[in-house]
Amino acid sequence: MDTPRPTRPTVTEVRLSAFKSHRAAAYPLGPVTLFAGPSGSGKSSALQAYEALARLGAGDELGRVFPDPSGCVPERAEPDAQGRRGFRIGCTVDGPAGPVRLDLAVQAEPELRVVGERLTLRDRTLLTTALRDPGRSTVQAEWHTAGTVPVTRAPFPDDLLGTALLPLRVAGKTEGQRQVLAAAEQVVLGLRSVFACDPQPHRMRAPVPLGEGRLRRGCDNLAEVLHRTRTGCPRRHARLAAVARGGCAGPVAGLDVEELADGRVRALLARGEPAGAAAGGSGTPLERLGEGELRYLALALVLLTGPGVLAVDQVAEVPDALQSLTVLADGFDRGLDPRQARELLGLAAEICAGGHLRLVGTVGPATAAGARELPGAAVVDLES
Repeated sequence: MDTPRPTRPTVTEVRLSAFKSHRAAAYPLGPVTLFAGPSGSGKSSALQAYEALARLGAGDELGRVFPDPSGCVPERAEPDAQGRRGFRIGCTVDGPAGPVRLDLAVQAEPELRVVGERLTLRDRTLLTTALRDPGRSTVQAEWHTAGTVPVTRAPFPDDLLGTALLPLRVAGKTEGQRQVLAAAEQVVLGLRSVFACDPQPHRMRAPVPLGEGRLRRGCDNLAEVLHRTRTGCPRRHARLAAVARGGCAGPVAGLDVEELADGRVRALLARGEPAGAAAGGSGTPLERLGEGELRYLALALVLLTGPGVLAVDQVAEVPDALQSLTVLADGFDRGLDPRQARELLGLAAEICAGGHLRLVGTVGPATAAGARELPGAAVVDLES
């Protein structure tokens, strides 16, 4: 019996063919995937490559995605006769169209540019690009048509992902064009559904002004988002308060937000009293919490919320039910004690089992050991 295709486009593999310390590496990704290994083994660079592909899929220019391209070239990589060096990354995005592979070759020196891209579905090549004339800032693209003309050719910019440009270039009149469109849109949707999260406790302590209520990458506007969840998502807010009890010192009755006279808000832990009583200023302000507690609360909030609360630029015309958000968390357990790490991992496994959220992170050895016992969690062991 054939396995049914996923209904939500999902990145199921990241390939680092030649990127920093990685060579010929392919890492399968599940609902919860944690990279573990000693310092210098390439844990962070695996997430950096994933985020780079996500940004390219969203239309970012190559120079913005790779501000230090030479640092992405594998060590001891020798330049060719023309003095060129580069790196290669890729991924597989599974979904209704099937498993679609994207592979990208980037020249880092002497100038940054895409020199090759390939989009394939099973054994069929749907798009290829190649650098034909180094004097031009374009690559030659060819994509599958399967009409009276089997292949369409056109120049593409050498600083953008060609796959992300296909929906603007392909008419979708022939069966081949529709297949190309479906594959390209699946890859773009899967890549864009990413939230890179790195909570910064030193920036989470001060009161913040009210805004749109979308949690930023560094979680510095945590109090603002808690104000939104308290007023607009009471069930989710109550669940977050329950999780807070498992990772914060002392009794925790709930999470509350105090509105200050200057229009700013600050968050508090209610102590031994119903949530809401802290509105008068009682309770423990979050700025008094330790760094581990603040990171714990921020990561719990990320796992319990969704694209509408996180600062994610998802595809607006696609319903949320057809999208799966991936959280990238480098140093997922940084600053956490074993109890906090265990609580967060259990929450991640529970939430990610539903299919709407996935987690890719890096962890230390103790957290990795505990993750191996969790259903749906996979640990990728890297060696230095």
